[in-house]
Amino acid sequence: MAEDPLAQSELAALTRRFEENAQTTDREFGIVKSDLTALRLQVGNLDQKVDRLGEKLDGFITEQRRVNATLVELLSSLAGKNPNAS
Repeated sequence: MAEDPLAQSELAALTRRFEENAQTTDREFGIVKSDLTALRLQVGNLDQKVDRLGEKLDGFITEQRRVNATLVELLSSLAGKNPNAS
């Protein structure tokens, strides 16, 4: 059985295109994988920042409650007193 040169040429061209596409796909996958790794790091950093901000906010709220309680005590002690009295 004789080989068909045209079929062999077409097969070689298809093989080349497949290999080129495979290389392109591998490169693009590598880029996407690298970007995903960078994104994961950024999300991790943001998560840490959010945690620290939450802690600061909790501290602020606690301090604000203390200030509010002090103001209530001061205002309560002044209630009913004559503001012109010394």
